[in-house]
Amino acid sequence: MSHFVLIAVVSLLAAPAAQADPFAGPVKKQDKQSKSEPKQTTALTGCVDEQDGHYVLLDARTLNPIANLDPNGVPAEDLFAKHVGQKVTVRGSSTSGGSPPVFKVRSIETVSEMCAAPAPSR
Repeated sequence: MSHFVLIAVVSLLAAPAAQADPFAGPVKKQDKQSKSEPKQTTALTGCVDEQDGHYVLLDARTLNPIANLDPNGVPAEDLFAKHVGQKVTVRGSSTSGGSPPVFKVRSIETVSEMCAAPAPSR
């Protein structure tokens, strides 16, 4: 009989912990990847250009490549073609440490209709 009482007491003590918040939804397990590699949205500003069939973002001053643009599942022509030659801000995440890195674009915003290198200084 003493085992029965001990089991009943342990059950009563454990029950409130399991029902701490009756309005809480199901507990979701966190993905291990999200803990170790959080995806951080960043923004880059530069000029869109097409080079060798790929779209790149160029530094507006030097016209050197800043990033290779990845349309992130959207056809590249739909996302980048209308922005070639424009100064834009792209938001997304860098996916590699290459030179230049690949930048997965989530959104694109026109800053200026034209993107030209500055005139040489005298």
